[in-house]
Amino acid sequence: MDNEFVVEDINFRSYWLILKRRWKPAIGVFSVVTLAALLLALTEESAYQAEAKLLFRSDRSTSLTGLGEALGRVESLTFEANPLDTQVEVIQSRPIIDTAIQELDLRDSEGNLAQADDITKDLSISALPGTDVLSIAYSSKEPEQAALVVNKIADIFIRDNLRENRSEAVSARDFISQQLPKTEADLNQAENNLKQFKERNQIVALSQEASSLVDISFGLQQQIDGAESQISSIDSVSANYRAQLNIDDSQYGIVLAALSQSAGVQAALEELQRIEQEIAANSALFTPDSQTISRLNSQRESLQSILSQRIDQVVNDRLLSQQANLQIGDLEAGLIGELINLDAQRQGLASQIEVLSEQEQRYSDRMLLLPELEKQQGQLERDLEVAKATYQTLLTRFQELQVAESQRIGNVRLISPAVPPEYPLGSNRKLVLAAGMVAGMLLGVVVAFVLDLLDSSVKTVKEAKDIFGLTILGVIPTTSPAEESLLYAHQERWIPSVVTRDLGRSPLSEAFRMLQTNLKFLGSDRSLKSIVVTSSVPQEGKSEVAANLAVAMAQVGRRVLLIDADLRRPVQHRVWGTPNLTGLSNVLVEQIDFKDAVQGVMPNLSLLTAGVTPPNPVALLDSKRMAALLADLADSYEIIIFDAPPLLGRADANVLGKLADGLLMVVRPGVTDAAKAKSAKEFLDQSGQRVLGMVINGIDIKAEPDSYFYYTENLESANLSRPRVAMPKRKVG
Repeated sequence: MDNEFVVEDINFRSYWLILKRRWKPAIGVFSVVTLAALLLALTEESAYQAEAKLLFRSDRSTSLTGLGEALGRVESLTFEANPLDTQVEVIQSRPIIDTAIQELDLRDSEGNLAQADDITKDLSISALPGTDVLSIAYSSKEPEQAALVVNKIADIFIRDNLRENRSEAVSARDFISQQLPKTEADLNQAENNLKQFKERNQIVALSQEASSLVDISFGLQQQIDGAESQISSIDSVSANYRAQLNIDDSQYGIVLAALSQSAGVQAALEELQRIEQEIAANSALFTPDSQTISRLNSQRESLQSILSQRIDQVVNDRLLSQQANLQIGDLEAGLIGELINLDAQRQGLASQIEVLSEQEQRYSDRMLLLPELEKQQGQLERDLEVAKATYQTLLTRFQELQVAESQRIGNVRLISPAVPPEYPLGSNRKLVLAAGMVAGMLLGVVVAFVLDLLDSSVKTVKEAKDIFGLTILGVIPTTSPAEESLLYAHQERWIPSVVTRDLGRSPLSEAFRMLQTNLKFLGSDRSLKSIVVTSSVPQEGKSEVAANLAVAMAQVGRRVLLIDADLRRPVQHRVWGTPNLTGLSNVLVEQIDFKDAVQGVMPNLSLLTAGVTPPNPVALLDSKRMAALLADLADSYEIIIFDAPPLLGRADANVLGKLADGLLMVVRPGVTDAAKAKSAKEFLDQSGQRVLGMVINGIDIKAEPDSYFYYTENLESANLSRPRVAMPKRKVG
């Protein structure tokens, strides 16, 4: 889909019309500004300007010595800032200017010591584009003074720059000298912490110790595995021997061997065996109750008791089976001996495994502890390295600053001193005047537009038509200068003029004739007998429109009666130069015959003035007497024109509008504002008045964006008669 662009046309014509409406204040502002520029240019005095140039760069001596390289370096705090701009502000600062004034003893015309502002206003400091050079220029009436001031300011700035750089070195050295003892104490503390840590944890070299512990632990594990293998072999042989001996364990074999080798046990056993043989031999010969058998049983029991005692002495409370063979052979004794040896070997290997396991566990625990020890040692070593580096850096920097303090470190030097100028500066009078004219023109345009923006009044015919929405029956232009010169000759300027009578061939008269023609066409179906002429607010020229409309109608042969219905501020008697002793209020109150109050002012035109001002004009206009009077007047005249008060704030026009055939609104741009015009429109809508249309009065045709009518103005060829009354520039309603 194609993109659609909406272009808003600039209405240059509207802007031009605004300037035409506000040309007087715009010209006034332009004149004032241009005059001020002209006076400034004429009062300009010749001045001499001296210039010096400063170069900003790092001191080469610092790069050669390597000391104090950062001192006096021109830097900025932000990316957008230019370091030279900062130096410009420093050079023109008050302390430097005041010092130059005091050292040069600069004084004003009254002999007083000059002020810093007096020097600064003629001082110009700028950076040369694309360079690190600053230009210092000073203008003065005396060329020697201009050069002296520039060179003195440059000298003071360079001097302050060197002093500031040295003060930076001194400040830095003092600060470092305060920090060195603390840094040294931190270094000693870090060394002591590492030493105590190694002594407490018996550390020499953790990396070597870890490797050694791994090797030792591996060797111990191999020894444990070998001993366990030997125990397994011994257990296998021991189990075979116990099976052959039919014993459960080697301890039982040891008991049997001990009994077989005990002489007492064997002697008692042999004697017991002999007695048992005799008992067996005599049992066949004697009865169990015989004396011989009883004696032998007694001996056997005695021997059994002795044998038991001797066995207990050998076995030491160890259990012995009743079926144990207390007499074993040499083979069995040999096997028991081997079994005992194997058991001893096994016990030795078990003890060895236990010792090795304990050692291996200690080394394992040490290896598990090593990572944490390494971490703690690393932290302590890093603290020590940081403390060493900080101390070494501060110590080195302290020594450097001691050397840099004695150097002349500066980043600015004078590359072009000022010399007294031979010729004065070129005159800026033309430039000042041209700038003043341009500024005056721009300011005048701005003032014109601001005034027009602040002015809420109705300004053009189109605005009036948009607000009221009424048919435009006539557009009355303003009087030309030639017309004003004739109309204002013998008349006060605030009194409305009857231009249709006094200047019958003027364009203004033609406009009123066009108005009466439009009203005639408007009433083609129904003849208009009475018209109320009013406006929104005073000063819109309703009285002038009413008078000239009456004359225009009378000039075409119609019998016209003009009634001044503005009982509050009547003006028609002044327009026509007639007395106001008897008028409308007298007819209504005193009930005199209207024919006695009506005055003839010109052929076919009669005037009924307002008369004496009543206390309540609305009550008179809204009375039955007024309605009856209007009916009588309608029989005597073809058209009756009421000059009524304005709509807003008064009910007079509203009352008259209900009695008459229609109401004619007079609108004068520049007098009524939009808010009041809208209020008048709402009032007309709410009251239900029959509004015939509106008359736009006091229009500058050349300032109108739309042409509502055309006329030719040629006063030199026109036959204009001398006016009997003057037409005011500002109409009174």
